[in-house]
Amino acid sequence: MLYNLAISLTRSQKRALILSIDVVLVGLSYALACWLLLGLSWIAANPGVALRDMIILLVMGGAVTTLMGLHKIKLNAYEMQGVIESAFVAVMLIGTGVLAALIMPTATPAHVFAVAGMLFLILSVMARLSLRTALLRIYRRGNPQTRLLIYGAGHNGQQLATALATDERVRAVAFVDDDPRLQSLSIAGLRVHAPAEIDEVIARHAVDRIVLAMPKAPASLRSNLTERLRDTGCEVHALPSFADLVSQTANGLADTRPVDVNELLGREHLGESLSGVQDIYLGRRVLVTGAGGSIGAELCRQLILCRPETIILIDHSEHSLFQIHRELANVASGIRIEAVLGSVCDKQLMTMTMQRWHIDIVLHAAAYKHVPLVEDNAIEGMRNNVLGTKITADAAEDAQVERFILVSTDKAVRPTSVMGASKRMAELVVQDLATRSKVTRFSMVRFGNVLGSSGSVIPLFQEQIANGGPVTLTHSDVTRYFMTIPEAVSLVLLAGSYARGGDVFVLDMGKPVPVRQIARQMIEGAGLTVRDGKNPDGDIEIRITGLRPGEKLHEELMIGSDMMTTAHPKILRALEGHLSEIEMAQALKSLRQAIEARDVDVLFETMAKWIEKSRDKVITVNE
Repeated sequence: MLYNLAISLTRSQKRALILSIDVVLVGLSYALACWLLLGLSWIAANPGVALRDMIILLVMGGAVTTLMGLHKIKLNAYEMQGVIESAFVAVMLIGTGVLAALIMPTATPAHVFAVAGMLFLILSVMARLSLRTALLRIYRRGNPQTRLLIYGAGHNGQQLATALATDERVRAVAFVDDDPRLQSLSIAGLRVHAPAEIDEVIARHAVDRIVLAMPKAPASLRSNLTERLRDTGCEVHALPSFADLVSQTANGLADTRPVDVNELLGREHLGESLSGVQDIYLGRRVLVTGAGGSIGAELCRQLILCRPETIILIDHSEHSLFQIHRELANVASGIRIEAVLGSVCDKQLMTMTMQRWHIDIVLHAAAYKHVPLVEDNAIEGMRNNVLGTKITADAAEDAQVERFILVSTDKAVRPTSVMGASKRMAELVVQDLATRSKVTRFSMVRFGNVLGSSGSVIPLFQEQIANGGPVTLTHSDVTRYFMTIPEAVSLVLLAGSYARGGDVFVLDMGKPVPVRQIARQMIEGAGLTVRDGKNPDGDIEIRITGLRPGEKLHEELMIGSDMMTTAHPKILRALEGHLSEIEMAQALKSLRQAIEARDVDVLFETMAKWIEKSRDKVITVNE
């Protein structure tokens, strides 16, 4: 009943009620002051004086409160500023009373008004705080309430607890913190517990949700902690810093903020500094194939920082090429940017381009990479990824390019898809040329899935979450190695400086990440919950669709087990087995015949034969 009464009051009615309480408190304060200082006998002997003074104070108090808008301040917002305004009303009451005592013949002693003003201040503040507490309890009883445990009693945790102090739907019940100095203390009215007590705290307070209020902690620590806390059965959310929140979009909705892909890695990301690498590209002429794609475009952006003389952009997509050329032309002051529209399968185009511009370094990122699409279009996938690489690499050698770096993928390791097989064959092409080239240093860079690139899970999951789900997953146990676009590009540029010839560079990316974990993190990062057997009323379902043709359950980065270090602690190098010159020539001849005849069966047989033969030639190198 109290809840219904509270929510039925209009704003005008609430303001009138607060104003009435203030006016009543003015009269009560004056009466108490007279009783305490003069006694009931004085009031009985001077009823006219007492009534006159009270009327003066009531009028003054009501007028000042109305003019200042003190009655319009919401109870939830009544804090220090409201107390100051109440104090101003009290001062005005004291001044009015003292002035009346000086000018009226039968006056009340001045000190009575001073005490009355102070009593009003105390009673007014107490009344508002008591009303706020009572209303909050009424609202909380009338609304379903989420009970919150805050992990981290630092600055951000305290801010969160303070912000929730007047929220009727969410209630913070306790802190948990690793710092022994904070444990057993009370902060913002909440007890701080040790992590060992977390199960007991959850049971005692019936906690629904745990919020990690530690935005500056390493991503790996937050990720591991999130996984551990999910075993408690509570929802787990990560809180960004309040400074980050206010720098986001004006409406502050969680699902409108860009996804921080570093948060999804569960490890510390590769440093993006290219110090020490600029010399390789400084003043050079660099050609980037696939320049309009996610990786190619970021390669160009980071190359700008290395101050090359010229960057030649090649892509077969007119729109993508136009976009990256326009972007670079606006920021690349003093660097020549040229756009070449065409395919890497065009031998004459590639040869003329490299010779015309006297290319020093080739970064070969052009490839068809979408697994299901290439699976259904195997002929064109092999033509572009294998023959296109062969044409580009041959053109680079003929033009006596200094360095050629192939951008490859972990799907090339023991491939089960056409796309993976095409990239492994491209690697074999480059490895073969590396054994015979006297000028050009050929090398490869192999990395896992790139978060945020076109076709990656990030934009797909974002779109599905925005549409209300479900989020589709091919298998509940599927895992992948993930890296960010800047990491991938840094690896490519760094590899260009480490290349000796025939190298395969990989990034030490820690443990593979369950894709289901990423889906859950993205759902919860959007302020939503996962709908499953444990939480049938959740917002977004994760639906299993089954592995697609050619898709692996788990990916690998290395064919062999031996790895060598490089100058960068996170970049490893392997020298892997390859086909001989004669074998490579036979493989390419068979591939060309299958492609020209558009015979998919022969194409598959050829790929399987030569990839299997190259796998038998894995070598180990010890330094």
